[in-house]
Amino acid sequence: MKSNLYKNILIATDGSNYSAKTVEHGIEIAKMLGSRVFTVYVVDTGAFASIPMDMAWENIYEMLRSEGKKATDFVKEKGQKEDVEVECIIIDGHPAEEIVNFSENNSIDLIIMGTLGKSGLDRFLLGSIAEKVLRNAKVPVMIIRSEKQDKSTS
Repeated sequence: MKSNLYKNILIATDGSNYSAKTVEHGIEIAKMLGSRVFTVYVVDTGAFASIPMDMAWENIYEMLRSEGKKATDFVKEKGQKEDVEVECIIIDGHPAEEIVNFSENNSIDLIIMGTLGKSGLDRFLLGSIAEKVLRNAKVPVMIIRSEKQDKSTS
């Protein structure tokens, strides 16, 4: 079922175990609609703004970029298994801002991303990337709520 409604889908990933469910949903939707997927990982450089640029920061930065490559490669592999075209992108900056900017500058029709479902004080203190994208994106945003591990079953 080809559709012109969502030709370009952005799957935002952070490489966590929680994002696997988001990737699964995103690839399935792209497969059903015949869409092209862009998977974006944002290296949150805002977290390092106060740290002097030295060897330690460079090592952390390289480690985060490596993590981003693994995360986007995971999406690409899932896409290949389902015959879905996936382009991998790693961006530096503030995650919510960069996801919205990428969507605006690359004709994205739908953003798919996950959330840990934080609430209360956690959400107030940390802010939610998904919430910020939802508020600022000019295209539809699908939020896949991640299931937290139930510690009582281990």
